Amino acid sequence: MGRILNGEDPASILIVKLSAIGDVVHALAFLQVLRGRFPRARIDWLVEEAAQPLIEGHPAIDKVLLCRRKSWERTLKHRPGSLGPLREVWAFLRELRSFEYDLVVDLQGLLKSGVLVGLSRGKRKIGMTGSREGAGLFLNERAIPVNYEEHAVDRYLRVAEYLGCRTDLWDGRIPFTEAERRSVDMMLARAGVGEEPLVAINPVARWQTKLWDPERFADLAGRMRKELGCRVVFTGGATDRPVIHDICRMMEGFPLNLAGRTTLKELACLYTRCRLLITTDTGPMHMAAAMGRPVVALFGPTAPWRTGPYGKGHRVIRSGVECSPCFKKRCSHMTCMKEIGVGDVFNGIREIVEETTKSERSEE
Repeated sequence: MGRILNGEDPASILIVKLSAIGDVVHALAFLQVLRGRFPRARIDWLVEEAAQPLIEGHPAIDKVLLCRRKSWERTLKHRPGSLGPLREVWAFLRELRSFEYDLVVDLQGLLKSGVLVGLSRGKRKIGMTGSREGAGLFLNERAIPVNYEEHAVDRYLRVAEYLGCRTDLWDGRIPFTEAERRSVDMMLARAGVGEEPLVAINPVARWQTKLWDPERFADLAGRMRKELGCRVVFTGGATDRPVIHDICRMMEGFPLNLAGRTTLKELACLYTRCRLLITTDTGPMHMAAAMGRPVVALFGPTAPWRTGPYGKGHRVIRSGVECSPCFKKRCSHMTCMKEIGVGDVFNGIREIVEETTKSERSEE
């Protein structure tokens, strides 16, 4: 068990987990067990813009501190010398330093988080082994040992164990409001979604090496419709919409394309309405898993045992080529993804559909 400051529970804690969407979802388990261990503590979270909606309004968080780093960088790039971003940075730093925390926890382990940990006012500043870019230099305690061959969720829970938390009582769900639920219901109703099983596909990823052929996604969606009687909904960000539109054009009957049409919390809610999600290795994969939905995940350059869908009931589809995982964002051949066949993915989907159908019938 870890040491508590001066023999007392910390009265205030700052979690530093800035990005990305999947990484922030992974850290929700840590937040939940931390709140269970320190129910009366002030717990704040420092996050960047993209993932901020996931934790805004979370019942375990007292305050969200927002770092608009990417917005500041974009503005300064296009308008060099602009004073607006500099004023915002100064205001942000004043807010960050306006409170002295008993405990600051760096779950990011990169330079961008390390600098903010260093600038924050904290009596204890802790983090994990394996931090990069010099992030460990900003801690004032020895780094907590973690195993990077474990899943990210388990690594963060090792930090929670160090702080004396029980790590067996959590679900890691993304909370959404009744208004967000009604919004999703209206989207589906307008699209004529009925009683047929609803399956989500999230086909786009930020790394080129994680992508699968759009024609294969179209083929896969068509097979699900014909052979399993599933209604397909595509999800993704606003920039993914053109790619998904092209996939939909390859199919008979235009499926529902909600890419860019939902907020992150609405997307989390939408996944609870789906039988399962088929996806590349990207943030929505972790969101669906957090909401208790089974995932069929296509993995090539990355390691599913580190950052795959967490929990039971998922299917990870890999080609098994020797160079995978390589963790490269660019590749001249992308064999690891190209050798994943439509039939391989469809078989994983069919297994989950059959299992969930049997489970639903047994509950009737």
